[in-house]
Amino acid sequence: MSLPPEKASELKQIIHNHLLKMDIHGKIREVLAETVRDDQGPARRSLSEADFLRALQRRGIIDDMMKDLHFTQEAGTEAETGSPTKPAAHFVDKDITHLKKTNIDPSRRCLYLQVLGGKAFLEHLQEPDPLPGQVCSTFTLYLHFRNQRFRSKPVPCACEPDLKEGFLLEIHRDGIGESGKMADATSMLSMCDPVHFVLIKTDTSSETMLVSSYFLDWRTVLSSPSSKTCFAVELMGVGSESKVPAGVLTVSLELYPPLPEILSADIISTQQSLERQRAAEKERLFLVYAKQWWREFLEIRPSNQTKLVKIFAQDENGVNRPVCSYVRVLRAGRLLESPRQAARFVSLLAHEKAPVVGGGGKQEQWCTLMAFLCRGKGDCEDHATLLCSLQLGFGMDAYVCVGTKAKGVPHAWVLTRGTDGSITFWESLTAHRYLHRPIDPDAPPLAPQPKPSYPYQTVGCVFNHQTFLANCQPSDAVELCVFDFQNQSRWKAMSEEALKSVCAPGSTTSLPPLPPLCSPSLDPAAASNQLELEMRYLVSEHRKDLDLATVWDDHLSYLLSSALSAYELERCTGVSCGNEEFQDAVRRAVPDGHTFKGFPIHFLHRNARRAFATCLRSPFCEEIVCCRGDHVRLAVRVRVFVYPENACAVWIMFACKYRSVL
Repeated sequence: MSLPPEKASELKQIIHNHLLKMDIHGKIREVLAETVRDDQGPARRSLSEADFLRALQRRGIIDDMMKDLHFTQEAGTEAETGSPTKPAAHFVDKDITHLKKTNIDPSRRCLYLQVLGGKAFLEHLQEPDPLPGQVCSTFTLYLHFRNQRFRSKPVPCACEPDLKEGFLLEIHRDGIGESGKMADATSMLSMCDPVHFVLIKTDTSSETMLVSSYFLDWRTVLSSPSSKTCFAVELMGVGSESKVPAGVLTVSLELYPPLPEILSADIISTQQSLERQRAAEKERLFLVYAKQWWREFLEIRPSNQTKLVKIFAQDENGVNRPVCSYVRVLRAGRLLESPRQAARFVSLLAHEKAPVVGGGGKQEQWCTLMAFLCRGKGDCEDHATLLCSLQLGFGMDAYVCVGTKAKGVPHAWVLTRGTDGSITFWESLTAHRYLHRPIDPDAPPLAPQPKPSYPYQTVGCVFNHQTFLANCQPSDAVELCVFDFQNQSRWKAMSEEALKSVCAPGSTTSLPPLPPLCSPSLDPAAASNQLELEMRYLVSEHRKDLDLATVWDDHLSYLLSSALSAYELERCTGVSCGNEEFQDAVRRAVPDGHTFKGFPIHFLHRNARRAFATCLRSPFCEEIVCCRGDHVRLAVRVRVFVYPENACAVWIMFACKYRSVL
């Protein structure tokens, strides 16, 4: 990496100062005198530079000098990944959690994966270099390998992005394989878990976009001399662009400790070929079975042809996979405490349909869980499969439903069955829950019938990680459906054995591995304070434009906290509480003859300007922010509630109190 002239001179000065501090010249003179004295024997020869360096090394002077120079991994990485136009010595990335130094256990095998830079990201060919301090679009690389997840520092988008990071991957983790034993070449050859790369672009307004999702087979390193290899990885686009290259990453792999004996490249390619053949044969047999099953389903009644029975779905790479493979039993450890909190977390991941170029309706694209979590947003199917996976982890009998909602729009949601036979629908986009009571079409005309509160119209099929059931009732209307899955005249099931052969974890090498959820790295108090300061500034500036003074009431602002906390608790549990205390506190804080107005609003992002612009579109909020009158006091309170994957529930409440004048 070349340094600009001013940086090179700065570095030389630092080294010079360090050498002076150590009195290196005095030490060199002593060693030189001693070496010359030792060479005054009969076999005298001229003193070479190599002899002198050996003498310095023997006395430990070089080691002492290097010991005093402190190079930390964090600082080195920051300098490498910072934009080349920013001063390396002063570049600080506030959003990145500092890495901890790790000692490598010599008894455990590790894979050191380095990304040495990117090139040929042609979409950014015309992008100018960012100026110092300028906000620009960034690339972030995410990795998943055998239950370990990593993230690079964000770097400015460019044709040749400065993606330079190192990741230490443990080959054997606790609970995966024989964690106490050193992995040898043969056992590593049988590990078909790929390294999953997900490249995300974040634009200047904090919107994220999935650029590429790539599965790297790392086992080529097993045949490399000294267990080290370097190669280029071509990343392909996603969705409709999955056949178009997005860019190239240079990747280096190194095994620690190195293998005593390497494998031949033929053995590795034979193993990979066998795995591919085995997976292809299983998929072929399942496809043959699925076609036969579908023919049988259509023979039950002709109207089944129009029902939404989805057996296969395309992922972001355009790969067709059985829908059951998108659902797995996912336990969140201590990150989520209950099924309702899990539903709240999933609803905080934004809803966005797969982008499509041109018209032609909806682009069909389901996402692997890793890509969905890294992007932080996805379609209703992504939300439903994640919520179903979490509900299964909490021990519930959960299924994904595929059907339609109002106006026949295709939709997916989650259904859970109680031990008493009760059926509950969970809307994964909002965390709303609905109890299902079917209408009896044979009941007398005047008999009271339950009125459905849910927005769903039809249901074509339901599935989870090991079950697939198609609705073969005369009508697919949800309100008439009986969710008695054991009744074969109402629901046609696929063979569980057939599903297990292609959907069970480890059944085929083409199945993407299941990533764990990441704990949040955001500090909720710091995020709340920062956003509140920004909102105060925006309100003051807006009022200044209207020639209005702004006087803040800090006590009133503080009182709003309990209301925001109660709102989030209600969204999480469905139970409302704490409102009486808030109302009582406000009555005490607002003097007689004064009027109080409050406006709460909820967001999924932390962009102050976007939030403020949205707030002003509400006449109630505008009335508070632009309040005129006698003795006007304003208040604003922000609460950021942080969930796994840094998903945020952002609550903002604006309030004012003023003396009522008749």
